[in-house]
Amino acid sequence: MIDTKHLQEFILIVGEENIYSDKAHLIAYSYDATREHFEPDAVVFPRDEEDISKILQYCNEHKIIIVPRGAGTGFTGGALPSSGGIVLALEKHMNKILEIDMKNMVAIVQPGVINIDLQRAVEEVGLFYPPDPASQEYSTIGGNVSENAGGMRAAKYGITKDYVMATRAVLPNGDIIKAGKRTIKDVAGYNISGILIASEGTLAVISEITLKLIPKPKLTKTAMGVFESVSQAMEAVYKTMASGITPVAMEFLDNLTIRAVEQTFHKGLPVEAGALLVTDVDGNLEDDLDYQLQTIQRVFKENGCSEFKIARDDKEAADIWFARRNASPSLSIYGSKKLNEDVTVPRSALPELLEKFYAIADKYKINIPCFGHTGDGNVHTNVMVDGKDPEQVKIAYLAIEEVFQATIDLGGTLSGEHGIGLAKAPYMSMAFTDEEMNLFKSIKKAFDPNNILNPAKMGLD
Repeated sequence: MIDTKHLQEFILIVGEENIYSDKAHLIAYSYDATREHFEPDAVVFPRDEEDISKILQYCNEHKIIIVPRGAGTGFTGGALPSSGGIVLALEKHMNKILEIDMKNMVAIVQPGVINIDLQRAVEEVGLFYPPDPASQEYSTIGGNVSENAGGMRAAKYGITKDYVMATRAVLPNGDIIKAGKRTIKDVAGYNISGILIASEGTLAVISEITLKLIPKPKLTKTAMGVFESVSQAMEAVYKTMASGITPVAMEFLDNLTIRAVEQTFHKGLPVEAGALLVTDVDGNLEDDLDYQLQTIQRVFKENGCSEFKIARDDKEAADIWFARRNASPSLSIYGSKKLNEDVTVPRSALPELLEKFYAIADKYKINIPCFGHTGDGNVHTNVMVDGKDPEQVKIAYLAIEEVFQATIDLGGTLSGEHGIGLAKAPYMSMAFTDEEMNLFKSIKKAFDPNNILNPAKMGLD
């Protein structure tokens, strides 16, 4: 517990109106999308980078744990105060777009800026920030950087790390650093900004982010392919990407997911289909988009696509995307507890990966509906069980371990976008050697020798 003396020091730094230890605030900042629950000892809202520096310096001197937090949308517990201490909430004051530099196509933002607000602001001046996590309406850029968030446009445009040019950050001892530059090229010194990306708030508190922007494409078109089997759809994915066409998005739903969406929303989906693929293409010329769609249609048809539909307008495009955007909440029909993983493999391994997952489901007699970003090999794998049945929950975790092992055996990774946090920390030894884990721990110790910053995450303790 943090005593009154420490709380008084924090009041001197941020003002009484920016620190709370009442039950309501402690509960509000005790959970994220994992539904796990850990109450902090206090919640502090820094007003600026200087506040962060003073808070961290004090916490470092007194060995007080501090957990940075954006919007709390994470799926792996990266911002949960699992060891108590202070939650450093950045969304209240540090939420400004500081600059949009049109000449150099750069945006400078504070960590609490909401992803979609940045997208809309830069699109007003003809620019484009592509990373679009599913939580874009409420997740923060700081959180996106800390978790290296992806999204549906990653197939063509990449993920958060591909747009971070520089960061300002506060180290656990209170020192303020700037990593990276507002330049396209920069090979001077170690890539500290790259180390901070996906570090889940374990190394430093990011206080400012410089992001690369690109010109906004003028046109977008949407299409959907219906397949008899998942394996056919997965073959179509990587063969499309090898055809010379790079879709903006290539998303899929398997049969279990299709049925769940249809049972929940009654959209007239083909419930007998083995899989659906939903794709977007973009560009500046109508003929170019038509060529892309013609190529995709040809590859789809060569790989078992029984129906290919191109949206005629925005409404039809929204209807096509509805099933994919509402896949996750629909899956509750299969069980009250969902173990939602975001494993990723090389695209060519997708057919075998899905076969392995369904074999695991058959072995344990459970449902494992899958959907996700197959354009970049990222599959959302959902082990669904009855959360009130201890035996079912036990089976779910056995299945998840096999899901991870199958992914690693195919050259994949534990996480494509959700991060490690608490939820996947126990599995890090499956994916990394002792030597690699020791290197991670050495980096953590170099940044945070007193282990005050978001401890117990990523398997580093």
